[in-house]
Amino acid sequence: MRIDPNISLVYSTDKGRIEQPEQAEQVPQGDGIVRIHKDSKGRKGKGVSVIKGLALDAKELKALAQKLKKQCGCGGTVKEFNIEVQTDNREQIKTSLEKMNYKVKLAGG
Repeated sequence: MRIDPNISLVYSTDKGRIEQPEQAEQVPQGDGIVRIHKDSKGRKGKGVSVIKGLALDAKELKALAQKLKKQCGCGGTVKEFNIEVQTDNREQIKTSLEKMNYKVKLAGG
């Protein structure tokens, strides 16, 4: 049986449901500097602090996001290897990350 690589096989009578192998997400490698941006686009004017440049996998990012959210007393999320914290107080995030031995810069306005 020859399988065309352009056709996605969903079910086979020989083996049952065929699972596609999952692609492991590649952790982006940064330059060693964590940057904290202020962003309010698409959020009805409410500002968030976006933390970029952390060379951590998804599990470690979620754990770090939990710590930062607890220290700031606000919400947030992890999107595309960036942490978004719902606060404008970037100085507090900066000091927290510096205590964890990260090299931090405030970027943007």
